[in-house]
Amino acid sequence: GPQRSVSNSEGDLLFLLDSSGSVSYYEFSRVKEFMWDLVRPFTFGPKDVQTGIIHISTMPTMEFPFDRYQSSETVQQAIRDTQQLMGDTNTGKALSYAKEKFFSSEAGARPDVPKVLVWVTDGFSTDDISEPMQLLKDMGVTVFIVSTGRSNYLELSAAASQPPEKHLHFVHVDDLPIITEELRDAILDVIQANRLHAADITSSSFRLMWPKLLTQETGYYTLEYAPTDDLARKRTKQVSGADTSLTLSNLVPETTYEVALIPESNIHYFPPQTTRVTTLAEEISPVQVLISESGPHSFHVSWAPTLDSVSSYQILYGPLPGNSVELLEVDGQHNSTVVENLAPNTTYLVTVTAVYKSGLEKSLSAKACTLEEGSKVRHLRFEDMGPNTLKASWDAADGKVLGYRVRCRRQTGPSSVLSVSPQVHSVLLTDLASGTTNKVCVKPVYKNQPGKGLCRMVRMQPGELRGRHNPGV
Repeated sequence: GPQRSVSNSEGDLLFLLDSSGSVSYYEFSRVKEFMWDLVRPFTFGPKDVQTGIIHISTMPTMEFPFDRYQSSETVQQAIRDTQQLMGDTNTGKALSYAKEKFFSSEAGARPDVPKVLVWVTDGFSTDDISEPMQLLKDMGVTVFIVSTGRSNYLELSAAASQPPEKHLHFVHVDDLPIITEELRDAILDVIQANRLHAADITSSSFRLMWPKLLTQETGYYTLEYAPTDDLARKRTKQVSGADTSLTLSNLVPETTYEVALIPESNIHYFPPQTTRVTTLAEEISPVQVLISESGPHSFHVSWAPTLDSVSSYQILYGPLPGNSVELLEVDGQHNSTVVENLAPNTTYLVTVTAVYKSGLEKSLSAKACTLEEGSKVRHLRFEDMGPNTLKASWDAADGKVLGYRVRCRRQTGPSSVLSVSPQVHSVLLTDLASGTTNKVCVKPVYKNQPGKGLCRMVRMQPGELRGRHNPGV
């Protein structure tokens, strides 16, 4: 439907777009629709919002820099024209590229306006993102992350600006419109050009940002802040006229503060700007417990957040149903452990308890399932069945197999995939050209776990050497 345009906003908005082969064409097109819908109400121009796109692929690629398109119509067309590159998901390289090349005057970035990064991802990266992302945040870039796949919550919540509940979204690609307005409002909180506002709000701190009104030569700013219910506790800070942000710390959790920015200049009069900021509730741990890397005899347990006020974590685990429990103790500075020596194909109840230095304890539980033991195909064999035809056979995999998937990658000709029932342990492979080497993989299919496949290279003998014998493997 029609939307009001958004003016009085000034900022450089960079989209980090996953253009790798792990994203389907359909998902890529839905993400482009989401991007345009997100920025549709903005006013674009050198004194308003500027936007650009970097592709995540094997090597980062600039689709267009900040200063190329200066109207809603040209930005809309540029997003529509963006094509997927495929390749690997090297997000870390793209983040480093953004810092070195994109948030620079060469790419049209402006030195004195807010910087925003929106990273839309299916949840996977083949390289490290933590260090390049932190370097961007150290530059003052506010990072929003939209995950449309199965992602590591701990990794993404650390990568996004704080607090994660405002800057990190998990949503199916078809449900992206649900978060559009909320994300747009959060971006506007950062790029509203004509007012004092807060970002990176925690239980004990927040970052104040304001438009550039002064220079170091023309004056300075006085900042006053106090809890609204106790204005007598007002504190004052003086800041250089060259600054446009300041972080206030050592604040009280769940408290609303009155903040005033007073530009002090002998050249021009600037009226004071005010805002109200409410700190978050004091963090508790754990608020999230994740189970991953399950095997027949072990699984990985992780939790968030890790707080300085926690001295240790206790991990209690035992099979369901049952009364037996085991205890693991983990130092308060760690946020994960591996639970081992477990029974296969068993459901466990895992409880993570944070023991605070004050003696307080907080717990959270989750269920974890170990895998069936022995989920692997063994002894893949081949038998020559005549011109261009082989019989592939294998021994049954353990556990409740739903079937087998047989993939044949031919040296010449198309690849093929066959699915057979669990009782069938052989298939005929046809159209295998004489003298070629082909790759055959057999993988068991289970209901709740991935099976381990077995692959072999098989060479078809040239016609004049053929006989009733096994081909070369």
